[in-house]
Amino acid sequence: MIAEVIVDVAAHPIDRPFDYAIPKNVEVLAEPGMRVKVPFGNRKVLGFITKIKETSEFDPKRLKPIHELMDVVPVLNEELLKMAQWMKEQTVCFEIDALQVMVPAALRAKYEKRFVLNAALDEIAAPLRPYFEKRSFIRLQDAVDVYSLLKQEMEKGNILADTDIQQQTAVKKVRMIHIADSTEKLESIDIRANAKQQLKLMEYFLENAGRSIESSQLQKEANVSLPTIYSLVEKGAAQISNMESYRDPKLLTAIEQKSSLKLTGAQQLAFDSIESALNTPKTFLLHGITGSGKTEIYLQTIDQVLKQGKEAIMLVPEISLTPQMTIRFKERFGDQVAVLHSGLSAGEKYDEWRKIQRAEVKVVVGARSAIFAPFQNLGLIILDEEHESSYKQDDSPRYHARDMAIWRSEYHNCPVILGSATPSLESYARAQKGVYELLVLEKRAKDQPLPDVHIVDMREELRTGNRSMFSVQLADAIRDRLEKKQQTVLFLNKRGYSSFVLCRDCGTVMQCPNCDISLTYHRSSETMKCHYCGYDERVPKTCPECESEHIRFFGTGTQKVEEELAKLVPEARVLRMDVDTTRNKGAHEKILSAFGEGKADILLGTQMIAKGLDFPNITLVGVLSADTTLHLPDFRAAEKTYQLLTQVSGRAGRDILPGMVFVQSYTPEHYAITLAKDQLYEPFYEQEMAMRRASGYPPYYYVVNIQFTHEDLMTVAEYADQTVRYLKSHLSPNTLIIGPSASLIARVNNRYRYQCLIKYKKEPKLTDTMQQLIKIHRTEWLKKGATLSIDMNPTSVM
Repeated sequence: MIAEVIVDVAAHPIDRPFDYAIPKNVEVLAEPGMRVKVPFGNRKVLGFITKIKETSEFDPKRLKPIHELMDVVPVLNEELLKMAQWMKEQTVCFEIDALQVMVPAALRAKYEKRFVLNAALDEIAAPLRPYFEKRSFIRLQDAVDVYSLLKQEMEKGNILADTDIQQQTAVKKVRMIHIADSTEKLESIDIRANAKQQLKLMEYFLENAGRSIESSQLQKEANVSLPTIYSLVEKGAAQISNMESYRDPKLLTAIEQKSSLKLTGAQQLAFDSIESALNTPKTFLLHGITGSGKTEIYLQTIDQVLKQGKEAIMLVPEISLTPQMTIRFKERFGDQVAVLHSGLSAGEKYDEWRKIQRAEVKVVVGARSAIFAPFQNLGLIILDEEHESSYKQDDSPRYHARDMAIWRSEYHNCPVILGSATPSLESYARAQKGVYELLVLEKRAKDQPLPDVHIVDMREELRTGNRSMFSVQLADAIRDRLEKKQQTVLFLNKRGYSSFVLCRDCGTVMQCPNCDISLTYHRSSETMKCHYCGYDERVPKTCPECESEHIRFFGTGTQKVEEELAKLVPEARVLRMDVDTTRNKGAHEKILSAFGEGKADILLGTQMIAKGLDFPNITLVGVLSADTTLHLPDFRAAEKTYQLLTQVSGRAGRDILPGMVFVQSYTPEHYAITLAKDQLYEPFYEQEMAMRRASGYPPYYYVVNIQFTHEDLMTVAEYADQTVRYLKSHLSPNTLIIGPSASLIARVNNRYRYQCLIKYKKEPKLTDTMQQLIKIHRTEWLKKGATLSIDMNPTSVM
């Protein structure tokens, strides 16, 4: 038997399957989707079996044998192996990168494979019993002679395949104490009169005869130490075993079950449309204004899917949304829910993934990578806030979760729901063309009115002498909410204290020495940091250029807003939520639950608070600067601004209390701001589409962004120039090639950055040309220190 293996070597000539002989003793176990250790050159590397066949075009005598199976059951199923090949074409990446992104980080490590006894010793085949007499498992390498017998017992469920990982994220084991069930036996055990701890424990044993209890719990309940327990175990009063246990993400414990809510007429229509298409590969765009009850439709549709015996994937864009969304799913579906997001430890992630792989759960809630959950019988995939750019991966493979979801829906014949109050222009254009089915929710679920949105012209504030970051109206509204014991959300699209540090005498701005970007001042540590390469330094006392002492901080960051708030409303309890305050594990949940419990009056934050938050007591939302994203040199700038303003204003007035929103701007007449005021999506869509048509950007054209980096400016410019000439000679005349030009931030981490854009409507030669370009880069340019990255359909071109 021959295995085709994709090896873990990211190089262009090696991005193909290699044939390896499967040793006779593992033939019965080897399956596609398993990881293997194989000889490659003079070393051993990890690989994935993608196919098993009878013959090879190469001389069988020259084929190297697989060195070791890394798994006893496949980690990737047939579907995910096919998906990896499709990703390779679509995202122009190496197949190994696509395969690696599908398995949890805990599986990219050192392992010990083993078979674990899952039945009484006398229930398994006699030749196997000696292997399990001393302990309940047998290592893979010790079982070479009995593979076929083990396989038979695994099919009966008497033996389980397990992976013991030689690292921190091993399978979690707990020590169980099994108390003897015979009180006569316990009473017959001889204990010295002065062994008071043992006597105390024996009393406990007699009261709890036959009980199995975790040793840490026993120590607490009986108030004894571990050596005391061991002493009685040696005397035969109890037995010890190690039992596998899942790590439980803390926020998911002790959640009471809740039943479904009654749907409104509009919700019912949307639900009926989706329910009638549950076994078809159809894509729905659920366009519902903020607070219109999209989540309830998701929950009830998933309920229908579970009744069919199928599984569902629910994707959310932000890690900060996951706790709230997970709680709602746990309330409805209990232990059938697994959670996958970057806030979990590697061990917790691995345990959640194993629950999915073992079919112990039916629903996955998670961020982008949860789209690869190894379900075998998918019935529904949902992307909430489908417009979010976080669904696109930044590094190779640069996949978009929406594309993966649609591919899986076609494989499983199941629908995809893309939900958003502010759909991406591409999705809405597809819905207008009939590629997706459009479902609309025009009213809020509880019939509350949309919040009153007031656009404040900050130029007028300056003219009247108000130099504060709070307009008079917003400051008054904050004070009013404090008096009424209601909550406020303040949104600023930046972190840190100030945007930059400047000398007022000579105009010098403190720059990062490694990147072409100004350093950001962080008040808490009195440092200036680069948010691109991580460089930091102390704030200078004098200007490094002219030695003036007039160093000032300009711009506004979340830390500075926090300080200004303390002056404006000193009595207010403020919680800040940005990248700096949420570095630690569980920080998102702590901040949000504290705010939800009313332990703070004001929640101040960056993008992560703009969407998904659903707290009844929020009646005021303040957007401190609507212009932050509006004037970026990016074709999606207006779209992102509109989406952000609509989402953040949707946090107010979601319950009985009416909501109010203040949007502060220096360009209040811009259509992205004026149309976000009343959540007028269709007029915004028409106007933005006209702009895109005129400038030739998506959805009218597809775009590819190619970026080059090198330590030498002239070298990177030369490679970019060569590439543009190559593209012009190989692509159709109708395809537009823009550039090359320096990237918006022309230098990051001491590497200069150039880019070029390809715009096309139809380009049959695109994939081949991109593959050839990577080949040239890998064989020639890479040796000279140049890097090249290709982003198909980028979310940003900066």
